[in-house]
Amino acid sequence: MTERIRVLVVDDSALMRKLIPAILARDSAIEVVGTAMDGAFALKKIEELQPDVVTLDLEMPRMDGMETLRLIMRRAPLPVILFSTHSKEGGYATLKALALGAVDFVTKPKDAAAGRLEEIADQLIAKIKVAKRAAGRRLPPAIVDDQPFKKKGIRAPLPPRRVIAIGISTGGPNALQYVLTQIPADFQSTIVIVQHMPEGFTEMFAKRLDECCALEVHEARSGDLLLAGRVLICPGNRHMMVRRMPRGDMAVLSDGPPVNGHRPSADVLFHSVAQEFGLTAVGVLMTGMGDDGAEGLGAIKAAGGMTIAQSEDTCVVSGMPRAAILKGYANKIIPLDGLATFLVNQYGAERHATVQSAAAPSGAEKIEKNDKNEKVEKIPVSSQRS
Repeated sequence: MTERIRVLVVDDSALMRKLIPAILARDSAIEVVGTAMDGAFALKKIEELQPDVVTLDLEMPRMDGMETLRLIMRRAPLPVILFSTHSKEGGYATLKALALGAVDFVTKPKDAAAGRLEEIADQLIAKIKVAKRAAGRRLPPAIVDDQPFKKKGIRAPLPPRRVIAIGISTGGPNALQYVLTQIPADFQSTIVIVQHMPEGFTEMFAKRLDECCALEVHEARSGDLLLAGRVLICPGNRHMMVRRMPRGDMAVLSDGPPVNGHRPSADVLFHSVAQEFGLTAVGVLMTGMGDDGAEGLGAIKAAGGMTIAQSEDTCVVSGMPRAAILKGYANKIIPLDGLATFLVNQYGAERHATVQSAAAPSGAEKIEKNDKNEKVEKIPVSSQRS
């Protein structure tokens, strides 16, 4: 019999400490071993009960969730699922907590105080199971400094060499921050990103990325031009596509139905990039649960573009890239610490073209990947940082 997932629920609300265990009890694979009303009690119960996963409310008296998380990660790291509010302050705190090492988050319904948690029940159960599987995976180091990156001034708008589309989910905020902070301001391509994240959070996430990297990052709006050195994040609860138009290549948003259970969906973005840019399209599928983006990555490959999957061992959750790899849709499999170097070397400024890295073709290990005798480059983990 499979061992049940031991969960500690940390929340200052007595009602939440009753309701959360009640919804988790629906799944026989999960056992709530205890509850705690604040961080100080939580730290004692973690030591006493040895849970597999902790659900953590960020807004608590005495010792709040942020300080609790710091101490958990410092003393004995555990997978942590955050409970966040929809407020602006709650959103920023959530993003900072993800940078500190939390695996994922669930937003409390606006009427949670009335005891209505039904709409998040399945989501919470699924994320707890993913968090347990992610135990022991090392998250990439992230910048938690609140001092913004000093940009070097406004860059002249230039068309991009390549359109690089990224699909990412669980573990994405840290992974994206890790990759984008290594790309220089004079990068010659544009990056469009679908990060599975609720409405309202993507704008704050884009602002946080813009503050910590040299590239221009913002939440996409319909009509935004695809420019060299620009990064567009798809808004939560919208789909993003790309279009070639007389006045320039641009992003287009839509309110179409969810695809693969997601809006935004990486598949929607990837299919549009394949259709519009073909040979000059680049698709990158990174850490995340499920299989969103796999078929779209296949479309980019079929159109003659470059397709990249993050290596499974460097993902917090490997479901999305793994789905593409198993179907033979990935031209290259690259570890997280090699992605930025590869993108800069292949699609960045000319003066970066000779950067030496283990991500360069000379250090690549060729492996057979499918029964069509196609070659897939598997690039080993680099010991260098770009």
